[in-house]
Amino acid sequence: MFRELRPALTLVVLFTLLTGLVLPVLFTGFAQLAFPFQANGSLIRQNGQIIGSVRIGQNFTAPVYFQSRPSALTGTDAKGNSIATPYDASESGASNLAATSKALEDSVTARIAAYRAQFGPGPVPIDAVTASGSGLDPDISLADALRQAPAVAAARHWPVPVVIGLVHKLAQHPLLGFIGEARVDVLVLNLALDHEKP
Repeated sequence: MFRELRPALTLVVLFTLLTGLVLPVLFTGFAQLAFPFQANGSLIRQNGQIIGSVRIGQNFTAPVYFQSRPSALTGTDAKGNSIATPYDASESGASNLAATSKALEDSVTARIAAYRAQFGPGPVPIDAVTASGSGLDPDISLADALRQAPAVAAARHWPVPVVIGLVHKLAQHPLLGFIGEARVDVLVLNLALDHEKP
């Protein structure tokens, strides 16, 4: 009986070592050599401290900064009540509300009103008032960034063209000109604002 089991057990051990140890070590080593920034979380450091990742959004609320896309992440407090935990990098998820949900309609309507109150009347980019599927989106659309630029410039007492120029400078355009949308990483943009001397 053991004679019949031996080849099967040998293959299990062999492939466990190959796919569970050898290949992960090879792929990790290759990633560290070829793409060290990305392989280590795309972390941004300032004065030796990690301040964020270009792959995970942050919750900016000050008027001198561009605002991130809404995050529908929720957690629980000490009493077990549901509370908003936007951009909590320890979790990921959406609101899971259906397109016909009254709660979704009410939240989007409230976000539209808040957006117009902060950035003035006019069209509101869809990504500015709808939460992402992950709750951690680091980017906003170029349209949203340009819409926010005058308010950020006013809060910083800067000329609007300086802020708009910075938005265009940091914008990432669609791959091959048509894959994806023009977007801006909010953390990178806000850090650039803090370093810019208009």
